[in-house]
Amino acid sequence: MTASSIEPTGDQLATLLSSSDEGPVVMLNLLRYLDLASDGSGRTGREAYNDYSAAVLPMVANRGGGIVYFGTTSPTVVGPTDEQWDDIVLVMYPNRAAFIDMTSSPEYIAIMGDRAAALADSRLVPTSQINF
Repeated sequence: MTASSIEPTGDQLATLLSSSDEGPVVMLNLLRYLDLASDGSGRTGREAYNDYSAAVLPMVANRGGGIVYFGTTSPTVVGPTDEQWDDIVLVMYPNRAAFIDMTSSPEYIAIMGDRAAALADSRLVPTSQINF
């Protein structure tokens, strides 16, 4: 099993910041929750993530973004069998700058503890639409 990934590394942020892609971005979020949130609040991981979601959604909307899809997952069909996810979330932002602006804002920094307390593991992958 690979190591848990909850927050981006400095190199990952630098790569995102240096992207020349100016168009809309859909962030693919794969989420695995802790049974019990790590902050001692007594909430489940899913409850802590729900609290984070309730606080972050207005921030996303204020930057012109929104939820494209939020759903539960089934066991992986192709991929490592030990890499299972609870939920998938697709969040659209008008551009990468809007995502960076949100995640670096004081209001976001104030709530990111709920996200970290909720998750056992995650993936966050920026995607751009391909038109054919």
